[in-house]
Amino acid sequence: MFKFYQVKHLFEILDKMRCLRKRSAVSFLGVLVIFLLFMNLYIEDSYVLEGDKQFIRETSTHQLNSERYVHTFKDLSNFSGAINVTYRYLAATPLQRKRFLTVGLSSVKRKKGSYLLETIKSIFEQSSYEELKEILVVVHLADFNSSWRDVMVQDITQKFAHHIIAGRLMVIHAPEEYYPILDGLKRNYNDPEDRVRFRSKQNVDYAFLLNFCANTSDYYVMLEDDVRCSKNFLTAIKKVITSLEGTYWVTLEFSKLGYIGKLYHSHDLPRLAHFLLMFYQEMPCDWLLTHFRGLLAQKNVIRFKPSLFQHMGYYSSYKGNENKLKDDDFEDESFDIPDNPPASLYTNINVFENYEASKAYSSVDEYFWGKPPLTGDVFVIMFENPIIIKKIKVSTGTEDRQNDILHNGALDVGEHVIPFKQSRQCVTYLRLGDFKNGNFEMSDVNQKVPFDIHCIRIYVTKTQKEWLIIRSISIWTS
Repeated sequence: MFKFYQVKHLFEILDKMRCLRKRSAVSFLGVLVIFLLFMNLYIEDSYVLEGDKQFIRETSTHQLNSERYVHTFKDLSNFSGAINVTYRYLAATPLQRKRFLTVGLSSVKRKKGSYLLETIKSIFEQSSYEELKEILVVVHLADFNSSWRDVMVQDITQKFAHHIIAGRLMVIHAPEEYYPILDGLKRNYNDPEDRVRFRSKQNVDYAFLLNFCANTSDYYVMLEDDVRCSKNFLTAIKKVITSLEGTYWVTLEFSKLGYIGKLYHSHDLPRLAHFLLMFYQEMPCDWLLTHFRGLLAQKNVIRFKPSLFQHMGYYSSYKGNENKLKDDDFEDESFDIPDNPPASLYTNINVFENYEASKAYSSVDEYFWGKPPLTGDVFVIMFENPIIIKKIKVSTGTEDRQNDILHNGALDVGEHVIPFKQSRQCVTYLRLGDFKNGNFEMSDVNQKVPFDIHCIRIYVTKTQKEWLIIRSISIWTS
């Protein structure tokens, strides 16, 4: 079992390494990763073979983003055990079963404003009765001020008693005695001491919350305590997870702000909790999360638009400073994520760099980008199985490249697939309509097309001098 005093001991060792870090050519986080390995070996009370010692020495010559570090963190530092913390249950009923999604948020007393109750209200009000059966909300009241905690628990139990009784809401607290040293910490980035203390404690707050939630559900999404939710956000999240089945991912992002709307597999939570606890005084939590994702070999951000969660607080939890940040990609109504059934894509338009055709069909924030198309050029989606389509929407161009649209084109649907060279193609096509201002959208397609659809074809009707961006292709099936 992971003993907390061992972490404290390691923190002291890391603190003594500051002088070494200044002299070393190795990146700071590289040194920390080496000690991450050391801690794993230390905790497990195992011995280190000479070959392992040599490997650890060799890692000091590599940067943090090297493949060696990724392999090391995934395979040797798999901290799957829980952190030894005895939590206080402030408002809860025993959890009868695992849920699909845990929504976690940590809250402390603010100098100005309080948004926690509105955040909890938004989570429940924006969820349907069926969705509520699959959600657990865990609130970590992380402030050491017991009087504030008592008031908040009273307010929460009065307003959300039925959710607590139904096992949908739990309010917990990790006692102060389990926290590491929070005073006299390193002032990285020249932050003032109180700022360092605030963000360091916040890392530990989140670590203890993640640790508690590790076995409550299949997936976990982190929110802050001043957030409002899009309607039916759970259904949208489930649809995204389904669309990524078979794809490796560590973090999915449903907001571009801070630590809002970040989704994880629950089996990764113990490792993430240990990671935040290890480096709690080094940098803010959202920065640490970027490193965590990279160390687990997810190189790129996977973010979905529109955002499902919006920051609504006006005053920050740090000193009550003004914080007017808003996610301009947020939509109140849960966005209707397309089904986009399995398909292969083909185009004879010259592709620019790695902006390949498949990126236009992905639910991730990516796009296809090609050189100026000619009359008769095509962009084809070939479905694995024939489908009945309710709605089709194709968008071209972007905000910063508004002229890279399809100026003259049409959209066709096809049937009767035959082999063609090394792939397949549809024999007959039915034209549904033309692009207008670079976009095509049609509902009730199934009422206009008398057959199951095998193919969709975007057809260029006139040569253009501008390049072409296909930002998204969205298909809804019946």
